Amino acid sequence: MPSWVCGISAAVKGFAAALFVLACAAAGCGYQLVDYARPDGATRRVALPTLRNDSYEPGVELIVADALRREFLRRGAFQLTDDPAAADVVLSGSVRPIRTNSSSFSSVVLALEFEVSLTLDLSAKRADGGEVALDPRSLSGTERYLASADVAALRRNREEALRRLASQLAERVHDEVFEVVAQ
Repeated sequence: MPSWVCGISAAVKGFAAALFVLACAAAGCGYQLVDYARPDGATRRVALPTLRNDSYEPGVELIVADALRREFLRRGAFQLTDDPAAADVVLSGSVRPIRTNSSSFSSVVLALEFEVSLTLDLSAKRADGGEVALDPRSLSGTERYLASADVAALRRNREEALRRLASQLAERVHDEVFEVVAQ
């Protein structure tokens, strides 16, 4: 047998051993896939009416509502419904005023980055009238975006930061609701 075949065989064995060790380590780390299926087969229904906009940012409530709907659809743990009376949980509330601050500066005191902060005032109610407690820390966040001398680019950067932030908050809200409702 040629020597290069033995070298490949040893490399394949080494790779297989490393892959086995990695799989064992991943299995023991505590992470696992979340099974969103209910044991009884019943679906959980959530109503997500568009939030009220208490900020001075036009359309931000639509960005947040879109992010929430996308997240709840993407995860598949809940079925969305337009009828709050038919829902197991109804999420409602408002978008609080948005804050924008400069976060980094150049040597001549020009802003290089801005920070946008988004806070949601959400309540989740069960069909039986009970309140689902949401952690207030999961309902606010901050995202940085680049400054630009071009006003259109600056607006686009800010809107993209708001969309990323809304998506992050939607993930947190979904996790909070799932943890409480699934139990």
